Amino acid sequence: MGKIRVLTVDDSALMRQVLATLLSQDPDIEVVGAAPDPYIAREKIKALNPDVLTLDVEMPKMDGLTFLEKLMRAHPLPVVMVSSLTEAGCETTLRALELGAVDFITKPKIDMREGMEEVARDLIAKIKAAASAKVKRGVSGGEHETRPLARMSKSAMIKTTDTIIAIGSSTGGTEAVKDILVTLPPNTPPILITQHMPERFTRTWADRMNSLCRISVKEAEHGDSVLPGHALVAPGNYHMTLVRSGARYTVHLNQDPPVNRHRPSVDVMFDSVARYAGTNSVGVILTGMGGDGAKGLMGMKKAGAATIAQDEASCVVFGMPKEAIKLGCVDKVLALDDIADAMLGIVNG
Repeated sequence: MGKIRVLTVDDSALMRQVLATLLSQDPDIEVVGAAPDPYIAREKIKALNPDVLTLDVEMPKMDGLTFLEKLMRAHPLPVVMVSSLTEAGCETTLRALELGAVDFITKPKIDMREGMEEVARDLIAKIKAAASAKVKRGVSGGEHETRPLARMSKSAMIKTTDTIIAIGSSTGGTEAVKDILVTLPPNTPPILITQHMPERFTRTWADRMNSLCRISVKEAEHGDSVLPGHALVAPGNYHMTLVRSGARYTVHLNQDPPVNRHRPSVDVMFDSVARYAGTNSVGVILTGMGGDGAKGLMGMKKAGAATIAQDEASCVVFGMPKEAIKLGCVDKVLALDDIADAMLGIVNG
């Protein structure tokens, strides 16, 4: 394969230069062009046929979301959003992921003196993941098709009061997790979710999931009880672990060093679920780059948990599930649309 061809779209000439400089550090990536607005970007896409697009969330002449929506309908292309960490930016970036963007990264500060090496490493990794990602053609108006509701018998909660469902995901995971959660009934067993995402984004994302689902979804706080009908999302920059005291489950948060370069880490959550829930748990690993979660899922499997991995065809990036499958710790490899029913089928015996 040749180099990954990248087109950067940002209204700041300096930011376009910064992105080009960071990406040029990798010999497998070539920045083939840059555009200051969506209209010029459209013409350069036609002329240069890039493999990946970086896109600012606030653009002149046409806002980034409108451009992204049009692009995904007319010419689907892997897009990595470049976002500033503001509350408005959280909403905008999450909407971009709904519209089909593969991933996002915090826009580097122009005057940044430290940490630029890490920014470059993350940006390069996301570009490489995007280059191999599966991109779906967008639908009109950015609407999502209605998914049938997953089913659980009325007696299920009597049988599965202690069951914990643990879900880990990364690139492409915000939409994959949503596709599962929106189908779940109110009496679903408790769910723990670790999605690789920065601070402040996790709360906005959890609030959005809560508005769409019949179960309660919230960003976890230290000491939160783990309850049926509730899903807790690990906050950005905090590991989330399951803790048990007698018959009561709670979650603890900590800022121990990153694991697999991630905080929160899926491995950290899975390890704690293996320790405290063991056979009374279900582990689910979804789309994402890298291998975070594979060893933790192996721990859950050895502790007697049921395990599920998303299949390659339905993954945006088949990294995390692939690593878990390679370890031999996955009971079922399923398409995304089948995972919710499978989870409930397991806890329903």
